[in-house]
Amino acid sequence: MVLSFDDTYFMKKALQEAETAFEKGEVPIGAVIVVQDRTIARAHNLTEQLNDVTAHAEMQAITAAANFLGGKYLHDCTLYVTLEPCQMCAGALYWSQVSKIVYGATDPERGCGALGTKLHPKTKIIGGTLASESSELLKKFFVQKRSLN
Repeated sequence: MVLSFDDTYFMKKALQEAETAFEKGEVPIGAVIVVQDRTIARAHNLTEQLNDVTAHAEMQAITAAANFLGGKYLHDCTLYVTLEPCQMCAGALYWSQVSKIVYGATDPERGCGALGTKLHPKTKIIGGTLASESSELLKKFFVQKRSLN
């Protein structure tokens, strides 16, 4: 039996991380980093838990993947993240030289695309993978958060 690993398969893994963030009261964004169909890092937002504005899912995943690989560059790696990276995360992804970024929901206000943030010239970016699932989880989180305030 041959298993089929595609962008949807790994985005579902990122969505599982986003669900974990949701359960912890964090903005539900999840990320996984994959190399040769193997997940080498999984992460979710930890900004509230760590009291750190830089503890985005992507930043956590970059650090975990670099530690796993034993180097700072993420050549031949793909980042799957449930929301389009922000300017800070896109900058870190630029420096990591990640080969591919696949994201779910677009962030029309704070996303790297809307802000014109440059990625590494060799980085391929694909948006919209499981976008509705990613977006619904975010909407659910903010509706719940507003009802508690």
